[in-house]
Amino acid sequence: MYVCVCNAVTDREIRGAVKLGVRTLDDLSATLGVATCCGRCTDCARQVLGEALTAPASGSGDD
Repeated sequence: MYVCVCNAVTDREIRGAVKLGVRTLDDLSATLGVATCCGRCTDCARQVLGEALTAPASGSGDD
């Protein structure tokens, strides 16, 4: 699903960024541009980021 419509960022891209080392919303903003325009995606992006950080590392985990 699209999390950030302004920058066309999906939840899968956020999970992929976490696998590559993103750990904070600031990192996510710098890497993918999430929450850098209107800001409406901030809460959802923070939730997806948190879930990705706490998800088990094994398996693909993609929907």
